[in-house]
Amino acid sequence: MTDRVIWFADLDRSDVGRVGGKNASLGEMIRYLAGAGIRVPDGFATTADAYWEFLELNELREKIARQATRLREGADLESVGRSVREHFLAAILPRTFADDIVAAYRELAERLGRPDPEVAVRSSATAEDLPQASFAGQQETFLNVRGVDALLDACRRCYASLFTDRAISYREDQGFDHLSVALSIGVQQMVRSDLASAGVMFSIDTESGFPGIILIDASWGLGETVVSGRVDPDEYVVFKPLLSRHGLRPILSRTRGGKERKTVYDAVGVRTVETTEEERAAYVLEDSEILTLARWAVLIEDHYGTAMDMEWAKDGRSGELFCVQARPETVQTRREAATLREYRLTGSGRRLSQGLAIGDAIATGMVCALGSSEEIDRFVAGAVLVTAVTDPDWEPIMKRASAIVTDHGGRTSHAAIVSRELGVPAIVGCGDATATLPDGLPVTVSCAEGERGFVYEGKLDFTERDIDLSDVPATRTGVMLNLANPAAAFRWWRLPADGVGLARIEFVVNNHVRIHPLALLHFADLDEPTRSRVAELTSEYADKPQYFVDTLAQGVARIAASRWPDPVVVRMSDFKTNEYARLIGGAPFEPAEENPMIGWRGASRYYSPGYRDGFALECRAIRKVRDEMGLTNVIVMIPFCRTLEEADQVLKVMGEENLVRGRNGLEMYVMAEIPSNIILAEEFATRFDGFSIGSNDLTQLTLGVDRDSESLAHLFDETDPAVTRSIRHLITAAHTQDRKVGLCGQRPSDDPNFARFLVQAGIDSISVTPDSFFAVKTNVSEAERETGPAGTDEANRGRRGKGS
Repeated sequence: MTDRVIWFADLDRSDVGRVGGKNASLGEMIRYLAGAGIRVPDGFATTADAYWEFLELNELREKIARQATRLREGADLESVGRSVREHFLAAILPRTFADDIVAAYRELAERLGRPDPEVAVRSSATAEDLPQASFAGQQETFLNVRGVDALLDACRRCYASLFTDRAISYREDQGFDHLSVALSIGVQQMVRSDLASAGVMFSIDTESGFPGIILIDASWGLGETVVSGRVDPDEYVVFKPLLSRHGLRPILSRTRGGKERKTVYDAVGVRTVETTEEERAAYVLEDSEILTLARWAVLIEDHYGTAMDMEWAKDGRSGELFCVQARPETVQTRREAATLREYRLTGSGRRLSQGLAIGDAIATGMVCALGSSEEIDRFVAGAVLVTAVTDPDWEPIMKRASAIVTDHGGRTSHAAIVSRELGVPAIVGCGDATATLPDGLPVTVSCAEGERGFVYEGKLDFTERDIDLSDVPATRTGVMLNLANPAAAFRWWRLPADGVGLARIEFVVNNHVRIHPLALLHFADLDEPTRSRVAELTSEYADKPQYFVDTLAQGVARIAASRWPDPVVVRMSDFKTNEYARLIGGAPFEPAEENPMIGWRGASRYYSPGYRDGFALECRAIRKVRDEMGLTNVIVMIPFCRTLEEADQVLKVMGEENLVRGRNGLEMYVMAEIPSNIILAEEFATRFDGFSIGSNDLTQLTLGVDRDSESLAHLFDETDPAVTRSIRHLITAAHTQDRKVGLCGQRPSDDPNFARFLVQAGIDSISVTPDSFFAVKTNVSEAERETGPAGTDEANRGRRGKGS
């Protein structure tokens, strides 16, 4: 072509200085990744030389410099930006340049086989997407542009958008000279996603920096609604390490968004319309499409050698998927990997609103509720910005906020992306924030409690500290994590733990499933109020029991993925009858017991006619995690198994549900929390691969002390000789059978001496809460130095490797 216009296929990422990061990346993908099956829409780019020629012809350099001086002397940003843009819009394109654009557009029409094809006209600044700064979203994009006149007008407006108020403000903040940044225009075939769907994907967890997942957001129509945050999109999470394994479908989760509106073609340009009830209720992507996009994301990330931020679109006419943009992710990749900052809420207050947590920080401030960015003068630095949705015009306000809360948007919305870049905690997609958070109210915004973020009334106390992970000592004894909340699992991926020693199914059931499994199995027999409530929660499932299986599997899979390939010990349900009865629809299926603590719980339920079908759903969920998703690091653990005969019955039932010890590497552990588990340790060891000591129940049942009794609290002591001798005996007996032993109680976190005792007794692993990890790891290291290289206790004989 010419020095002013170049086809994408003739570009690569070395051309950033000529055509900007966005256009150079499109060329890179077409040139090097099309052969791998990644589809990128055809098009061409104008060069930086053409931009400078445009400035020279219209004598714009001097006008820009004059306005930049005015700004630094205190002139209003809005008047400066308006003045520069007016100069651009009044300017003319050089004749030869305009002719080159028209010639390229007509050639594109020939390639596509139709006259006046619809194109997207995008801005690509020559300094964008650098490691230290992201110019993404600073300039304008014009969609559904058709015909020569409309194209040339869009090009002129693209040039003018280099001087939007937000772009000027951003360059000032980043220290870029306004006359050192040129603009390239990308003219790209429009994918008819107005007839299908589009969205955004990242090859990294955008909140924690966990590198093992692909995050995909999807909504109906053009992708602008997702990028801008004007819709609550579907969200899909895919586990990268298992994507290439034949026959696996490692989709960790699917979350259906509201998708209240979509952007579609208009006669000229685009317009936003309401979605139908059917569109809101349906998932945007099928599993095969989710996996295709995820595989593309891995290919693109591998090619670029860094985590990537990508946009995709599906053509409603052909059904084909396309990648329409790709750029390096610029927030998590800049984060210091060796340091973990931990925030912890210590105060309590009334929850006012909740949504998706962006970041993991906590902030306080007075609510400043704004209806539009035009109210910028009303914003007070350090306030909590509350609004329906943000776009790039909000950025001068956002950088002054202590926190950001929006009604709409997903993890890849404008509010989410900018708040991450600014390091400002945000909660997006609350739905009701503008209605429930009045102007001037003091609030606390907490993103430190997992996937959900919460807005609390009042300025609550919280703590923050930096943990230098390079200081964590190495230990022979495994130190694992107790993880209950799947939503928080990715937060702790940087901790050098040896796996998860305890993941409790009942947390997922209580907080995510919420419905008693037998209520789902007997849905038609429920009373009308309960049936309506269950129907509402399971609206997307004709097969109600499958809701239990899928929801539980997603929770377990998220925890298992966060530590892959290290072992993750998943304890099957151990609700007491009174706890089961509190689940939705649970009361009719649960007997009233005088002492549920030693009643119908744990293993005794699994083979009982009163719960066996419910346990079968738990087994199906574990099978899905291990066999369909491929997370074979999941180890199953049986709680409160009283007798050897009971162990045999449970293993028989699990075999009937195709969970067979040893098949596909499946290991099965048993909780050691009843004196019979200790006394018959050798016999239990022939049935299970390992033990996990539940020190609370073991102490309670060994000493005959109700652990919840205030009157007997002085007698409840895990260090009582009766308990410690039981632990020593178990470790010795298990090791003679080449079985592993761990402990997952709270005491090692609270008592360094107890941790030392466990190390000296030869325990294989200790499992603790993430906030206790560093302290326990240090205590274990010190205990190992005191004990010696191989340990001095008799219990160390025959000891196996790490694990729970």
